[in-house]
Amino acid sequence: QVDLVESGGGSVQPGGSLRLFCEYSRSLYGASTSDIYCLGWFRQAPGKEREGVASIGRAGTINYADSVKGRFTISRDNAKNRLYLQMSSRVLEGTTMYYCAARPLWTPCTTAIERTSFTYWGQGTQVTISS
Repeated sequence: QVDLVESGGGSVQPGGSLRLFCEYSRSLYGASTSDIYCLGWFRQAPGKEREGVASIGRAGTINYADSVKGRFTISRDNAKNRLYLQMSSRVLEGTTMYYCAARPLWTPCTTAIERTSFTYWGQGTQVTISS
């Protein structure tokens, strides 16, 4: 019922920054995106579990994973149906897939950013930190 498409991934040098984008929409023609309350960003490194990074409610309530606090900023533009993630990279190099996701319709965010509580997923965008 919700479609999500990420973009903005690419290569960034250690210590650099990158901004990810996610466009969200309803699969049903004419259905309102205002029913999409909670959106989130997740990431998954090769061989690791997918982990929650940040979530944001429709009114702007935000939660971050401890590992990204102070380095990542999540935001959304409800008028444009867009979700953003501004990231400042760490020194450690590597490749990670970033996914945007939505909870079920009319379901708000909670303080926990759990993979199992998000129903709809984008295809992911790859971020590589490399010197």
